[in-house]
Formats: sequence, structure tokens, C-alpha cells
Amino acid sequence: MILVTGGTGLVGAHLLLSLCQTEEKIRAVYRHQKSIQKTKSLFESYNKSNLFTRIEWFQADITDVFSLNDAFEGIELVFHCAAYISFDKSEEKKIRKINIEGTANMINLALHHEVNRFCHVSSIAALGHPKTKNEVITETTEWNPELAIDDYAISKYGAEMEVLRGEFEGLSTIIVNPGVIIGPGFWEQGSGVLFTKIKNGFRFYTDGSTAYTDINDLIAVMLRATSSSLSGKRIIVINGTHSYKTIFTSIATHLNLSKKLKQVSKSWVKMYYYWCTILSFLGAKRFIFSKSMFKSATTHKTYSNAYCKEVFGFEFKSIEQSIKETAQLYK
Repeated sequence: MILVTGGTGLVGAHLLLSLCQTEEKIRAVYRHQKSIQKTKSLFESYNKSNLFTRIEWFQADITDVFSLNDAFEGIELVFHCAAYISFDKSEEKKIRKINIEGTANMINLALHHEVNRFCHVSSIAALGHPKTKNEVITETTEWNPELAIDDYAISKYGAEMEVLRGEFEGLSTIIVNPGVIIGPGFWEQGSGVLFTKIKNGFRFYTDGSTAYTDINDLIAVMLRATSSSLSGKRIIVINGTHSYKTIFTSIATHLNLSKKLKQVSKSWVKMYYYWCTILSFLGAKRFIFSKSMFKSATTHKTYSNAYCKEVFGFEFKSIEQSIKETAQLYK
């Protein structure tokens, strides 16, 4: 049997959709009953609602070992997709508890129940930091703890350390590091917010870039990785590094929006950062814009997917095609 955490999120829901089309028995962890509806709606959007009943739902919390223990009964393969994404400094404890402590609980239970394989969904945020401006980031780029790093990145790196501990203690593991994940069904979180905001009139971009991942490419690599002999490895899963201008323009185009986008200068973004810092200090949480977010919005980082291509011979979907397909479902 396969266990999936985060089954009510973008990655977990699409993974469940894929697994339900096989003969595997599937168990998915959820915290709140109403969140299951998001996954059900995704199945319906793909006209696969008949497969939804194949999922055995199990109520538990990854930060609560006692509620989680029974979910591992009879499990051979684990896909750990659950995580908490936030850049709010006030949520530091919650971020670390869910992402690090929660992953530690998953690893400990996987070891206790003698699970055969464990796949952890991490992030490019957990990757190392380039020493030079034009250095390409790979799976082996060194992590620098002395840099000013946001709590989310630290938590994802800490989670990876727990996974590698599990590997050292005898659990066969694999880690996938996606970029910003492009995919449909969750329009109020992750990259789905971009489609929603741009559709609602947002027309600005900054001079920066990052890596992007098609949701179906990510699921395909996860399934290949867990079926392979690889163990204790990281795999960067991205279809490339792209500027915010390219991504935002593509989204607007495929949503059939004609109004042009405008670039926001770095000095304006810095001013906005300072303004948000003041408001945050005064308690206005909705104005959160951290220093790491400022850096991300105004810098260019290049990531490599060469290892994934080399190991699996994988051909990634173009970012244009990924956005086009997602926009069609949005519309």
C-alpha cells in the first residue's frame, strides 16, 4: 500500500490522481474533512471523479505521532508531500514544527514500520547557494548557513536533513526539489495565485527570475524515482529558469488578457519592502514582504535539471505549454 501526505494540496492531489489510475492501494492523510473537497474537485475537473473512491482517507496530523502511527500500517511506499509555506517571520515556530518536526515523525514511523521506500517533496529553496553571480545551482551546490535565509528555506533544508538521517538509519529515500509548481486546481495558493491575480488585474513584474516545474512532470519524476534503484539522492525537477516577465506575460496571454505588463524598479520594490516592514512591526500581517522575498523578486538564479535528464532521460514540458494547459483549466 502507498501512503500520501499532503493529499489535499497541489502536489499530493495530482499524485493521487495519477496513482488512482494504477492498481495500487492508496491511503491519504488529511487533517480537516472539508479540505478533501479540493482534491475531489480536481478529480472532477479532469473527468476522473469515478477514481476518487479508490482513496482510503485517514485523518491525522504529521506533527502528532500518535494520530499518525496507524496510518503506516501495511505501508510499503511513502510520498511525503505535506508542508507549510509561509514567509511570515511571526510563523517561524509553526513553519519549523510542520516542515522539520513533521518530517522527522514521518521518517521515524517509516523506519519503525519498515517501509521500503520514502519520497520527500522538498524545494529549490533547500538547495545550496552559488559562490559567484553566474554559478548554476545543482543538487550538490553547498549550503551556506551564514547567509540571511528565510525560515521556509531553513525548514525545507532541515526536513531534508531528517530524510538523509533516515537514509543513514536504513530507509531507502529519494528527495525531489521542484521550483515554482505550475498546475491547475488550487487557485488560492502557490502559483495558482498568479493566475488569479493576473486575471483580476495585476499587471506588474520585477527584474528577477527563478525556476519553474510543471505539476505533471514532477509527478512523473517522483514515480520514476521511487521505481528506480536511486537512494539517498536529490533530484532537481524543473523545466527551466525563467524571468518573471516571461512567466507573467505568458499567463496573461493564455488568459486572453490584452493589457500590457509593467516592470517595477528595484528601488520601488525596496521602498515597498521597508513600508511592509514598518506595517508588519505595527501588526499588519497582510503586508508581509520579507527581506528574502525582496531578494528573490530582484535577483536572477539559474538552476540545472541536467541530473534528472541524465538519470531518467526525462524530457520536460515547455513552460509555455504548462502555462497554456493550466490557463485553459482556469478559464
